Amino acid sequence: MRLRALLETDALGLRLLGGEDELDRTVRGVMTTDLRDPSRYLSGGELVLTGLAWRRDAADSEPFVRILAGAGVAGLAAGEAELGDIPGDLVEACTRHRLPLFAVNETVAFATITEHVVRQVSGERAGDLAAVVDRHRRLMTSGPAGGGPEVVLDLLGSDLDLHAWVLSPTGRQIAGAGETSLPGPVGAALAGHHLAATRTGRRAPHRATVEGTTYSLFPIRNTGRGALPASRDVRESVLSDWLLAVEADASDWPPARLDLLQGVTQLIAVERDRRDAARTVRRRLAQEVLELVQTGAPPAEIAARLRVAAPVLLPGLGTAPHWQVVVARVEWGDTEGRSATGTPAGPGSSGSDIAGGPVAQALLEEILVDPAVTGPDTADRIAVAHTGEEAVALVPLPALGAPDRDAEGPADGDAALHADVLLAAVREPLSAGLADDGRLTLGVSAAVHSPEGLRGALEEARHARRVAAARPGRVCAAGHHELASHVLLLPFVPDDVRRAFTARLLDPLRDYDRRHRAELIPTLETFLDCDGSWTRCAARLHLHVNTLRYRVGRIEQLTGRDLSRLEDKLDFFLALRMS
Repeated sequence: MRLRALLETDALGLRLLGGEDELDRTVRGVMTTDLRDPSRYLSGGELVLTGLAWRRDAADSEPFVRILAGAGVAGLAAGEAELGDIPGDLVEACTRHRLPLFAVNETVAFATITEHVVRQVSGERAGDLAAVVDRHRRLMTSGPAGGGPEVVLDLLGSDLDLHAWVLSPTGRQIAGAGETSLPGPVGAALAGHHLAATRTGRRAPHRATVEGTTYSLFPIRNTGRGALPASRDVRESVLSDWLLAVEADASDWPPARLDLLQGVTQLIAVERDRRDAARTVRRRLAQEVLELVQTGAPPAEIAARLRVAAPVLLPGLGTAPHWQVVVARVEWGDTEGRSATGTPAGPGSSGSDIAGGPVAQALLEEILVDPAVTGPDTADRIAVAHTGEEAVALVPLPALGAPDRDAEGPADGDAALHADVLLAAVREPLSAGLADDGRLTLGVSAAVHSPEGLRGALEEARHARRVAAARPGRVCAAGHHELASHVLLLPFVPDDVRRAFTARLLDPLRDYDRRHRAELIPTLETFLDCDGSWTRCAARLHLHVNTLRYRVGRIEQLTGRDLSRLEDKLDFFLALRMS
């Protein structure tokens, strides 16, 4: 029920003192208290009744109201029997915290208000639940998904006053009720909570609080032909399953309501299966093109295959655009797996037994969707195949202008994909799903303008992915522009060679710095960064040039190298980069 309904009930004797703009808040319960801090007894949505016995002076109102507002109560009703008029300091505190405040006439007992609220809330919950269950059954019998996820979410909003969203594993909004959208960072945080809870085997629904709002997260299991048996390793599906985020705390819900929400997730799973079926054609076409590219087929044959596939891969585009290739790989460690129910998956479920290609394929299809675009079928121009343990995406781009070779960063134009941008919005939730035994690495090629360039783009993307794999972290990406730099070589230097090389050059300087605080290492770094310019280096370090010459001389004496020689400069540069 709403606060407005209470105010309009004359028998309750309520008089509004503040918060007229908040009267549409939902009342989910009632509580009477005169404790100075009743927070441990509040769960949110209550109408709090108080006789003001907790108030000794004006300073007590602010902390009391702050506690109520922080607990998410619907409103405060203060009795006039104790003090007569409600104190102004209480009115001001409620105004500051946007908490609706009512005065209760001294002739009205709190028990009367409590009985009325309990009766109304219980009756409305029973009626709403029955209505939703009935509509839910009609939806189940009226056809697949009953018109899509939005229809089901609208029912939850209109009949149970529940705001809900369907989210992808990266937190992208796939569906929502009405015009209310979930902010991107909130969706990503909820997806991260859900993935982390799923990986640890916690029983759903999962409870999460983001930016002061509590949500309950329900997994949407794939129920179609590609669904995994419940006994299989959860890591095979955790990075591709959708979830239902409900703005409510389901921890105290009755079983009937929980069952209802489980039914809603089953309806949405039907829509998910339809979406996957529609992607099957694009996946098959991508697989055919990939096989031609990998086997070295003539460019004319590849071009002919792309022309045949264009109506599916390029809907709405008259001509074949430029292309980029993206390669992704998901790898799991050999730690003990866990089943979909959270129990150990058994000796046959180590990370090495999980097929990485399909997991990477589903994940890459999600990553390549613009996170600002909502809807279940926004990837209609993304074709992803998988071969072995990796997934390969053919991404069409609009016609690109001439590259600007003098500009910093990639020279592919604004429309091209960039590795760091791809993973920026999804790194946090995916890291939670990968937990401590999984890694995602991704490589992005430069744009090519003809089928002749696809094989080179594929190799370029694979090389970039190997560069990403040599970096620390659960989620790493690299782009083609990094392949033209010495940075490409450094990750592949064996650890023992790396340690020996850096120790031989830098350990004498580190030891000297420890004993004399001479700052030889920072001086060396700055000297090389200034391309060996004495004046620029001295100015940056705020040193006299003679002091700088003394330090460089000491570096040369300790290492036996000559910093006027290009070879020695290069050795020091590489040693600093590898250390």
